[in-house]
Amino acid sequence: MRRLAAVALAAASVVVLAGCGSDPLADQYRDGSGKNYIAGDGTISEIAPADRGEPIAFAGESIEGEQVSSADYAGEVLIVNFWYAGCAPCRAEAPDLQAVSEEFAGAGASVLGVNVRDQAPTAASFESDYGITYPSIVDANDGAVQLAFAGDVPPNAVPTTLVLDAEGRVAARILGQLNRSNLQTIVNDVLDEGA
Repeated sequence: MRRLAAVALAAASVVVLAGCGSDPLADQYRDGSGKNYIAGDGTISEIAPADRGEPIAFAGESIEGEQVSSADYAGEVLIVNFWYAGCAPCRAEAPDLQAVSEEFAGAGASVLGVNVRDQAPTAASFESDYGITYPSIVDANDGAVQLAFAGDVPPNAVPTTLVLDAEGRVAARILGQLNRSNLQTIVNDVLDEGA
């Protein structure tokens, strides 16, 4: 009986102590930051062509109400950026993504946004404020696009930017706010694979 009580007490202690661990969102709430997201740290993961998974297939509705799918970008390098309007790093990187979109337009690479929280009017206001001309899918209602990328290289933070090769496979991931120069280098490297 004593042995059973000791085991039960030990198990209860483990459960109680597990609750003492650090939870970043709970810490933000206690600090009063109002941030409500976990940002990435800018970590870049590049995947060699031989190690890439299967092509990612996805579809959704753009902010403008048009259907967008991975098939629309077949044969292109695609930069997929997961964002939402209230995300400070998303606002900070928006001009860089627009510049990259303009730089690679007609050169075999495109940018596509995936808004993970906002409805179309809020996302459209963001696009207008930041001069964004590339399309974005509104994924807030069902998360279908996020789910399509939930395999080996998921978008674990907001923002996350994924670079897909011409076959639609994830070639690189940037967790957190991107650096324009780094993104340009990655895109050029992936474009060079097809040359």
